[in-house]
Amino acid sequence: MKVKPAIKGRGSPENPAGRFERIDFVADGEAPAAEGVPETVYYRDRTKTIISYNQSPDVSFDASVNPYRGCEHGCVYCYARPTHEYLGLSAGLDFETKIFVKQNAPELLRKELSSAKWVPKPIAMSGVTDCYQPAEKHFRITRKCLEVLREFQNPVGIVTKNYLVTRDLDILSDMAEIGCASVIISVTTLDGELSRKMEPRASHPEYRLRAIARLADAGIPVTVLIAPVIPGLTDHEIPAIMKEASARGAQDAGYVMLRLPYGVGDIFSSWLERHYPGRKKKVLGRIESMRDGELNSSEYSVRMRGKGIFAEQTERIFRVAYGKFGFSGRKAPLDVSRFRRGGAGQLSLF
Repeated sequence: MKVKPAIKGRGSPENPAGRFERIDFVADGEAPAAEGVPETVYYRDRTKTIISYNQSPDVSFDASVNPYRGCEHGCVYCYARPTHEYLGLSAGLDFETKIFVKQNAPELLRKELSSAKWVPKPIAMSGVTDCYQPAEKHFRITRKCLEVLREFQNPVGIVTKNYLVTRDLDILSDMAEIGCASVIISVTTLDGELSRKMEPRASHPEYRLRAIARLADAGIPVTVLIAPVIPGLTDHEIPAIMKEASARGAQDAGYVMLRLPYGVGDIFSSWLERHYPGRKKKVLGRIESMRDGELNSSEYSVRMRGKGIFAEQTERIFRVAYGKFGFSGRKAPLDVSRFRRGGAGQLSLF
């Protein structure tokens, strides 16, 4: 099938049918291309609960809050793309143009934290999609949720690749002062051109580094996460990313190897053919070599890092850079002891 041309500002121009759909429509390859950039459409998500729970042993959090479904960042490699298929939508263009907004998230969060059933524990934000994606600039749901978490003094850990996180330095620094906040900034590459093709509406790599600096200057523990590492395309950048992040104030570092579940494999393969056809065979071959001949693996012990010679080489490169650039791995865990059921309006610092 003919590879579609890129759409400016979007990660994928394709809209393949979801794996639960019985009918798939394939566009006529000779038909004229549609003009313009598809607009983002926002839908109200009338969810009844907001805290979701994780049972995966290789994920560092038990509870998470995701204010949005779908993500306008448009990262072509995103493992969360297939979640849109549960809505009868595509993991392709739909995922980045049809965003479901949980406008009642702050109220639901307050209700669930007030419940006697809630056992205080850190809450992760962006466990699935980025809580600081472009929609947040308008809806401000993440900020409102942070205000609730600050009131209850419930710890929060944020993962994002958007500079917008610095808007909320006031709340995060308050919480960090009592050990209740930390932030992970995801950096995939330092190459701005590659980033714009691969994650078109996420912040430029330099702005992510600036976010690290601003967070660190505000006293907020910050980690750089190289995720995903794309073998044959970005893996050589691991030391450079760690060097820059350390210089900006990151206290810790980590990485996650690329995996391509369900339809993301085809979406990413098409992206390689579109932008880097000469590297496609090498990149996909490297991924398969780490995942038993497949583009994805769900086995808990290996899915984050892969296995085999290239996985081992990547681990060694990371470990050498980790020591060279001063990452210690010594960081205080988020403090759940300060939790106040029902909230109390102002933080108690003593």
